[in-house]
Amino acid sequence: MKFQERVTLFQDRLQQVIAKSGLNRSAFSTSISVDRSTLSQLLAPDNVRLPRADTVASIAEVHQVSIDWLLGLTQQGSLDANIMPEILEVDDYSPTIFNKYLEWHREASGYKVRYVPTTLPDLLKTEAVAEYEFNRYGSGKVDQSVRDNQLLLLQQRHPGSELETCLSLQSLRSFALGQGIWQGLSLDSRLEQLQRMIELTDELYPGFRWFLYDGKETYSSSFTIFGPLRATLFLGHLYVVVNSIEHIRKLTERFDDLIRRTIIHPHEIRKTLEGLIDECQQ
Repeated sequence: MKFQERVTLFQDRLQQVIAKSGLNRSAFSTSISVDRSTLSQLLAPDNVRLPRADTVASIAEVHQVSIDWLLGLTQQGSLDANIMPEILEVDDYSPTIFNKYLEWHREASGYKVRYVPTTLPDLLKTEAVAEYEFNRYGSGKVDQSVRDNQLLLLQQRHPGSELETCLSLQSLRSFALGQGIWQGLSLDSRLEQLQRMIELTDELYPGFRWFLYDGKETYSSSFTIFGPLRATLFLGHLYVVVNSIEHIRKLTERFDDLIRRTIIHPHEIRKTLEGLIDECQQ
């Protein structure tokens, strides 16, 4: 479904929710904690944007409808359904999960995606780094891993894509200096990767924003939040997928906490990466 078609379908289903509620627009906007003008804008024929994630969540929670149904991702979960079942899905880490992951990114178009990577942000990885990780973990096919990273990059280049990622400064420095799991990766490959990250973070900003927090103050496992739709947690060779509002809200709060603990902000990333290149070459 094209993005504008999704907007139109959302408007149609929102109209259904309003009609079912028996409220006028003023009372309905109050019920979901938005201004009447905001509601009118959402329903305007020339509107080209989906609402904020918290607005969608409020509509779903107050009026007992499914977020996926509101956004046109399913035909189920309409007006008489419970808000969202407490769905928890556990899936093996396999080539199949990559296809789902890319589809989840596409479904979240128009919403902010928040991402704590296991190592480095996937869309920034060079082929050499992707191959090195494949040889370490041996999951899927190396050419598929490279392709999927390229597809993520293409997705991020699409207008309207918004991605925030958090990583500890210590993890990035460990990579640059070839420490820990990166001991077998050549200096040339690490320098190429650092330069690639400089180029892409400059190109993609502000749609892609990268924050570095102090790993001595806090720790985070890997997870991704796809707007209000779902979240995934990476547990080694397993993915855990949740789509309940409360789980997504808690993970969002955790991500916001990492942002608050940031010591290197997006506009400082280039300088940090250049400093790491200098340090590696000494």
